[in-house]
Amino acid sequence: MSTPNPFIEGISDAVGFVGGALAGYWAGKWLGLDIFSAGYDNASIGGILLVGLGGGGLHLARFWRAKQNAKDTDTPS
Repeated sequence: MSTPNPFIEGISDAVGFVGGALAGYWAGKWLGLDIFSAGYDNASIGGILLVGLGGGGLHLARFWRAKQNAKDTDTPS
């Protein structure tokens, strides 16, 4: 088993998290939810919730990395 490359691990985590959070932000904007509205009204809470759920892209990035590692170990050298 090879040791994970910390650079690839960090970059994929960052891309997954930021990409997912941005996707959640833009989905909220599309639905009319503004995370930056004054106060904590329903639109603001809904937008914050979507950004938080979008941050789950981190799990997709880790899933992708695990698949890449499994593919690398399956190929004979």
